[in-house]
Amino acid sequence: MHENDGYFGETIAATYDDSHAGRFDPTSVDPTVDLLAELAGTGPALEFGIGTGRIALPLAARGVPVHGIDLSRAMVDRLRAKQGSAAIDITMGDFATTRVGDHFTLAYLVFNTINNLTTQDAQVACFRNAAAQLRPGGRFVIEVGVPELRLLPPGQRAVPFHISATRWAFDTYDVATQAMSSNYVTVAESGRAQHTSIPFRYVWPAELDLMAQLAGLRLRDRWEGWSREPFTNESRQHVSVWEKPSI
Repeated sequence: MHENDGYFGETIAATYDDSHAGRFDPTSVDPTVDLLAELAGTGPALEFGIGTGRIALPLAARGVPVHGIDLSRAMVDRLRAKQGSAAIDITMGDFATTRVGDHFTLAYLVFNTINNLTTQDAQVACFRNAAAQLRPGGRFVIEVGVPELRLLPPGQRAVPFHISATRWAFDTYDVATQAMSSNYVTVAESGRAQHTSIPFRYVWPAELDLMAQLAGLRLRDRWEGWSREPFTNESRQHVSVWEKPSI
């Protein structure tokens, strides 16, 4: 196990693709890659939290040069074992602070990855890091859920999102600090249960817009999803695009 893998070490990396199989389905991947390829143009593009390459590999296959940043060698090892990974440059480090250039047309964070930064300061730093590495006119894209606090009755902190005979999963929320965690309980064939918990910090759309403003970016678009569905009061996630002003 790599000591600096954060919360995505060997245990998580070994089953990550299988446990998120729906996210690897073309119906999920293709709209994401279509929009990112359009925004990147000729590129290059920078992915914060590249992980096992769910989006980077098909985006690179479209001809967009992709550079990724990730803290977890266990996750990146899985990426490097996949066909097409040789075309992708990867830098190991914290995507909130690690810099690899200032020439990107696109920087992006998908699948709630902004929440992996568990303090507001780190999330603000991430926006500044993205802005510093974009060329004028470049875009920063985030896909993240809208905090589901309306599902919490008074006095309750947990929201289940998967229940089966062998696996239970639920999110917990602390509304005072915006801390949250995703918790997974898996029952093995022996009947023994294993619990995994990953901490996050949830963030509101308006809060993200303020972070973007602090970094010198301006909101260009916000949709409910990658197919540009309208963002409404009932939307449970959003895809937001901020732009670095042209000089």
